[in-house]
Amino acid sequence: MSTKTIEIVDCGRGLQLSTSRVTVQDLVPYFQEGCSHEEIIRWIPTLTAEEIAVAQCYYRDHQRELDEEDHLIRARSREQKNPAWIEKVLEEARGERLAIMQRLRQQQGNGETK
Repeated sequence: MSTKTIEIVDCGRGLQLSTSRVTVQDLVPYFQEGCSHEEIIRWIPTLTAEEIAVAQCYYRDHQRELDEEDHLIRARSREQKNPAWIEKVLEEARGERLAIMQRLRQQQGNGETK
């Protein structure tokens, strides 16, 4: 069984994992919210804990510039307004995701596993 080295590479779409098309910037909001690797895997099941760890290490080493880039991306997204019904769906989905993350954290804190 061969083991591929997981690195951060630039393939023209921004920095990404060498083993996936997931970019570092895709993961920044999860790192900002303090998500565990398990929580991230629930939302992006194609990733492994090892891949997330590599991206998280890169994030920690370059947090200021990655957070600034995230801020610019969010500002640009706000300027490109979605129709009101899409914004409502997105806000509901964010609320649901945050509620699920809170329940997962409570279960982990109680020693419950599934």
